[in-house]
Amino acid sequence: MNFLLSDTFTKELPADPISDNFVRQVHNSCFSFVNPTPCSSPSVIHVSPDMMEKLSLSDTDVKSQLFTQLFSGNAVYPGTKPYAMCYGGHQFGSWAGQLGDGRAINLFETKVHDQRWALQLKGAGLTPYSRTADGLAVLRSSVREYLCSEAMYFLGVPTTRALSLMLTGDEVLRDMMYDGNAAYEKGAVVCRVAPSFIRFGNFQILAARGETENLKKLTDYTLRYFYPDLGTPSKETYIAFFKEIVKRTMEMIVHWQRIGFVHGVMNTDNMSILGLTIDYGPYGWLENYDPGWTPNTTDAQGKRYRFGNQPGIAAWNLFQLANALYPLIGEAAPLEKIINGIQEDYEKSYLDMMKGKLGLFHSFETEKLLVASLEDILYASETDMTMFFRILSSFDPKDKAGFLHKWQESSYAFAFEKHIPAINEWLDNYSALLQAHPDPERKKKMDAVNPKYVLRNYMAQIAIDAADKGDYSFIDEFYLMLQKPYDDQPEYERWFAKRPDWAVNKVGCSMLSCSS
Repeated sequence: MNFLLSDTFTKELPADPISDNFVRQVHNSCFSFVNPTPCSSPSVIHVSPDMMEKLSLSDTDVKSQLFTQLFSGNAVYPGTKPYAMCYGGHQFGSWAGQLGDGRAINLFETKVHDQRWALQLKGAGLTPYSRTADGLAVLRSSVREYLCSEAMYFLGVPTTRALSLMLTGDEVLRDMMYDGNAAYEKGAVVCRVAPSFIRFGNFQILAARGETENLKKLTDYTLRYFYPDLGTPSKETYIAFFKEIVKRTMEMIVHWQRIGFVHGVMNTDNMSILGLTIDYGPYGWLENYDPGWTPNTTDAQGKRYRFGNQPGIAAWNLFQLANALYPLIGEAAPLEKIINGIQEDYEKSYLDMMKGKLGLFHSFETEKLLVASLEDILYASETDMTMFFRILSSFDPKDKAGFLHKWQESSYAFAFEKHIPAINEWLDNYSALLQAHPDPERKKKMDAVNPKYVLRNYMAQIAIDAADKGDYSFIDEFYLMLQKPYDDQPEYERWFAKRPDWAVNKVGCSMLSCSS
């Protein structure tokens, strides 16, 4: 197993001069060197074949003892120095100061076929940024992170990836619902992979502390390796840099809204500078369409990070990033102009995306009204979002009654009948548009953007419950199924179904905490 090392972050940015591993405030540094905490008896649960291929790893490599030791944190790859990043962030709208990689340890950077990859362990032990936590992770949260990051990739959503999921052989004490009922759970480690794990918060902490020189170093580094097309650093380049981050971030949000994904904890330290979905904690997928839903119990009252508020929160987070970059630009007007354009640009992108989901690829006068009225109906009728848009591609205007039956089958409502008049009116308007603009490729185009299979909350919990008993068959099954989320895959038809009744109020299915 040979990696072509290309460690740029630690070689080009300022390091914490203190090498001892204890919790502290780290100033004038972008990272701290720290080794993973060894575990007692690591074992591999699953390895992503796609990520293996991208890293040029063979079956022999992943079956080797070195692979297990390296990606459990028990060994350090020769010639590398693992490290944890320093960053800050706004959490639930309030500045939280220094946060940093509290249980993520970056192993090294590598290049494969001119693609840069950073490899990082999540759950590998204490770092200077662990605060009051232990730096470890449990099987429950690790299964969720592993499966979801890979599922998102195959859904076509910008995301960090996962290479491997391992048990550590150790037990970890966790209070899952923060209610005083702590219990021991199986420890686990995920190896996450991305071109970079730099976040909005990396820039924020430097700006907040007045470390402008280091802020410039970090920004210039990010431009050099991840935005080289923007040119050499200058005021204009920094403005273009921010504009590109806005574009990528809002494109990511449009994807989230397309598939019904709710991140759950959109703090600025959980926002990637590359526009990638990062940090899979208390996330969830909409079952019944509900713009007000959030899976995060910590956010249950305020619902700041609810599904319908994700675009607004992304814009708010981008405003905070603009504040962090301001010292390099020295002028607010160009940043304000970009920020002021976010909503209009997003609304256009969102409308185009929704029209694609509906199979309408032309402009028409009532397009906004058609989309808005559908969203109202889906919410009122408690319709399963994933199922509805998938079956919509088979809608035949000549068989409205047949489709109405399918719609009812995808609804969780007890009194579906009362919504039928509004549904019929919408279907009539929709039918007229389809008949006015016939498209023989409509079903194919719709199925390409409306997934049949997503990692529903209850499915993740089934995989977790089985894995906790040593049965990894559901992890294997879901990974295979989620590699082709837009294909019919009749062998997995049982997973194209509404949430079962037993999952309605089950912890891990309808409600999740940040405990991991």
